[in-house]
Amino acid sequence: MQWEIVIGLETHAQLNTQSKIFSGAATAYGAAPNSQACAVDIALPGVLPVFNRVAAEKAVKFGLAIGARINRKSVFERKNYFYPDLPKGYQTTQLELPIVAEGGTLQIQVGDREKTIRITRAHLEEDAGKSLHEDFHGMTGIDLNRAGTPLVEIVTEPDLRSSAEAVAYAKKLHSLVRWIGICDGNMQEGSFRCDANVSVRPMGTETLGTRCEIKNLNSFKFMEKAIEYEVRRQIEILEDGGRIVQETRLYDPDRDETRSMRSKEEANDYRYFPDPDLLPLVVDEAFLDQARATMPELPQAMRERFMRDQGLPAYDAGILTTSRELAGYFEDTVKALGGEAKIATNWIMGDLSAQLNKEGLEITNAPISAGQLAGLLKRIVDGTISGKIAKEVFTAMWAGEGDADTIIEAKGLKQVSDSGAIEKIVDEIVAANPAQVAEYRSGKEKVFGFFVGLAMKASKGKANPAQLNEILKKKLAG
Repeated sequence: MQWEIVIGLETHAQLNTQSKIFSGAATAYGAAPNSQACAVDIALPGVLPVFNRVAAEKAVKFGLAIGARINRKSVFERKNYFYPDLPKGYQTTQLELPIVAEGGTLQIQVGDREKTIRITRAHLEEDAGKSLHEDFHGMTGIDLNRAGTPLVEIVTEPDLRSSAEAVAYAKKLHSLVRWIGICDGNMQEGSFRCDANVSVRPMGTETLGTRCEIKNLNSFKFMEKAIEYEVRRQIEILEDGGRIVQETRLYDPDRDETRSMRSKEEANDYRYFPDPDLLPLVVDEAFLDQARATMPELPQAMRERFMRDQGLPAYDAGILTTSRELAGYFEDTVKALGGEAKIATNWIMGDLSAQLNKEGLEITNAPISAGQLAGLLKRIVDGTISGKIAKEVFTAMWAGEGDADTIIEAKGLKQVSDSGAIEKIVDEIVAANPAQVAEYRSGKEKVFGFFVGLAMKASKGKANPAQLNEILKKKLAG
């Protein structure tokens, strides 16, 4: 039997506010345990929450970025459950009326296909604390620094059909929340983490299968592997005549498997009810206008502009708009270069990105600035150096040896464009290789590359390639 995979994702993006969603405690990562939890966060009797307006601004910006409807009135509810790191015994969240309602979408690219993923909703809520199991022998410690940290939970429709699509969506969403400046996206610190609801059904049927939720996936690699394992597990159970139990599961990367965590609760298990301590959240037109005014140009619009104004192919424009910082680097390079977008694209997506990946650096940490790269590219464009020599100069720039002009001058790397000098090299090579000359003149044109290689070697890579080819063809023709 052929099976269809059905996946929906719930993503918790931590909003990068200075203080928590219902208190003035700081949200900075890495502080000593319980040093950033105030009376509200640890639920002392008699304290009342005060809503952080900045959290609403950031959630609204997300809704605008995905084209969703913003609810003018949303409500906070209490989601009741017991967990040691949830001192109130309930989480303040939004259920019936989230701040970001339906209508939002994200376009993803998987291979040659584009696909639209519908986003059901995005709601504000507070994070819980953290249980520390490894630091105490035989006991569990509780760190409430994270309790009350503002989150926006982003929920998709079950539109994803493979682990590749799920990862493409998660990467696109990760890029977007960083692009609009509402979340730092740091997955190692838990600022961006996903839950994957996975089920399978016979191909061609409409009824959804029983889903299992894989919690807290904080890397794209783990997401892909967890979903693939879970799909295999469910198909094997069904083909053996068993049934899937709805439950919450955890992914164990050491064993590359998912394992049961707890039975899956339904909404009524949580006994949601409106929080009596918080008024409804009202978003008026002035608030919306303010959020719109602070929105940057969005990735899709910038991608289309790069294609339209810079003449870039869709693939290149898509790569360059995967992050706002990379797009900015590209624009700064082209501006400093005075145009020539294609050569800038090739170098940024080629040598620069390869070196960044090799050293695990972000574009913001590149040792070669956009202006410096433009300086190198200018010397290729004006014929001072060849593309091959440019790679040597790039390596020296990366090592901190100076700008392109300084390195070219110091190392004597200027391209040889003197026709007489190139002709002398060619004459010597032709005279020293009569057998190969005879082969070429008998029709074996592949030998031409042999002569080019010898000539470039003799000129230490500095011969002007176009001039060299022209002179070599003339000499070999006899």
